Amino acid sequence: MRGLLIRKVLSGLVAGGAIAALLSSGTTATAATQDLKTVPFEVSGELPIYPKALWKNGSSGTNVRKVEARLVQLKLLEKRYLDNEFGTMTRSAVKKFQKSKGIPQLGYLDQFTWDQLVKVTHEPTQTELYPPVPVVNGKKLDARCATGVALCIDKTTRKLRYVVDGVVKMQMDVRFGAVKTATREGSFTVGWKSRNHVSKLYDSAMPYAMFFSGGQAVHYSSDFAARGYNGASHGCVNVRDLAKIKVLFGEVHVGDKVIVYRS
Repeated sequence: MRGLLIRKVLSGLVAGGAIAALLSSGTTATAATQDLKTVPFEVSGELPIYPKALWKNGSSGTNVRKVEARLVQLKLLEKRYLDNEFGTMTRSAVKKFQKSKGIPQLGYLDQFTWDQLVKVTHEPTQTELYPPVPVVNGKKLDARCATGVALCIDKTTRKLRYVVDGVVKMQMDVRFGAVKTATREGSFTVGWKSRNHVSKLYDSAMPYAMFFSGGQAVHYSSDFAARGYNGASHGCVNVRDLAKIKVLFGEVHVGDKVIVYRS
């Protein structure tokens, strides 16, 4: 066995020496090199160098609010997006500003873009940064209802108010879910609308439905119209005034804010 191993090692050495000799003499060693593969690799051009971002998509805080307030001054951003969050709409507004100034449309605030924005806007006032909260019947609404378009829904007073840029445009009575099917509280947006919706879960009509949290929606309720607060919803925000919700349904758009809170 030992002799056999020695012969194999020697054969390998001889073969390797033969191949080396062939290569050094310029002869092609097809059999020996057929397993060798070349990997194409090419580098062309130069990598771009981007300026440092001061604020970009995902940034948050008061400095972002100041950027947004200046963009609002130029009517490049709607007041509803004055929210301390550098998101899609703020990014789009920044790109519009950069395009107007012949700046590469990076979609974020670098130092040069910021300098140009400062030149053509004024320092935002406290009112511009934090618009006053609407007051109804001597009581302030939730601060989140102060900007943009919002369905401001107060579970304490059982009122829904349609607010546009701090001005209450419509007000109506509403009722909510029972204890086991409570209407969720928080900040939402209208995800989708359905004029003649019928609940698949409860097989009940939900006309003029504006969905904001899963299966929960603002909609007209004939039961609320008939029984008032003696009943409750399965989590939705019921409206009993058919004429008003018809108008509201036409005014509200997907993406509008829905604020459900307790005053």
